[in-house]
Amino acid sequence: MKMENHAFAPDALHITTDVGDAAVDAFVAQMAAATPFHRTAWGRAIEAATGHKLHKLALVDGTGALHGILPLHHVRSRLFGNALVSAGFAVNGGILAEGDAAAVLLGKAATDLATKLGVPAVELRGGPTPDGWQSVSDAHVGFVGPILADDDAQLAAIPRKHRAEVRKALSNDLTIRVGRDAAARADHYRIYATSVRNLGTPVFPRALFNTVLDNFGEDADILTIHHQGAAVASVLSLYDKDTVYPFWGGGTQAARGLRANEMLYFALMRHARTHGRTRFDFGRSKVGSGPAAYKKNWGFDAMPLCYSHWSQDGGSRDINPNSAKYRAMVTMWQRLPLPLANFLGPLIARQLG
Repeated sequence: MKMENHAFAPDALHITTDVGDAAVDAFVAQMAAATPFHRTAWGRAIEAATGHKLHKLALVDGTGALHGILPLHHVRSRLFGNALVSAGFAVNGGILAEGDAAAVLLGKAATDLATKLGVPAVELRGGPTPDGWQSVSDAHVGFVGPILADDDAQLAAIPRKHRAEVRKALSNDLTIRVGRDAAARADHYRIYATSVRNLGTPVFPRALFNTVLDNFGEDADILTIHHQGAAVASVLSLYDKDTVYPFWGGGTQAARGLRANEMLYFALMRHARTHGRTRFDFGRSKVGSGPAAYKKNWGFDAMPLCYSHWSQDGGSRDINPNSAKYRAMVTMWQRLPLPLANFLGPLIARQLG
């Protein structure tokens, strides 16, 4: 990722971790490349819910003005390894800086911090790749598209075959509720936990969803689809600038026949439009995966996501559930009774980062 150079002398800048949340958030708000995962609301929520300490690296000049930031979570796991991650539990993050010189200094600060803490690796999910680091851009893709002027325009933008599925969803007896209260949170967690168990992966701690909602305030909510009074599909979304990010979503077994997931995302586009949002970030998927194909069916183009890492030994953590290392565990997890999966899942998932 090429960055623009700015007219400041690198030797006039220095790294600090002593910077207030308000200053970081003000810097993030005026940077076009920023994501909600750069905001301190995300960093603090992850730290509070999982115990992974947040290190806020900031590049400042002699006046105290910020020229770059890098939020890093120290993820400690006996199962998955020890790393500084930007940003923990996110699909994006990484160095956010005004120019190449600033990015170089933040990259060096990250490796210096890792060495100081005895952490063997640093992972950046997005942003520029510092010199000498390894990068991967063929494993994950992102999907971002416009939210159009009205429902008719949005429907017309969906490829014909999937548009028919959305129309079926709109004709079904489905109701939409948006909220952040205890009932919305309970429905969402139950549905999401069921979905990830069926995929063979452990569910995140309930506290993670709650702290994200609490820290983001009005910039996060839950949209849930109900059929005959029962919640069948739900998504927790983040809002940042002009963009909505449907982040944690899922559906019950009944959702498929009802096309509730089609209603879920179409309704979210409508909801975001009424609140002034103009972009829909459908999130990250693995290249060649079913979720990637599903998002493409909505008319979104895949864009490669670049992740980079540094390590003392040249290796990297393996937290991909599709790898051969975890294949047997995934199969076993899919067969667990849901109450047992929900009890054990958070103990494992909080270590993923």
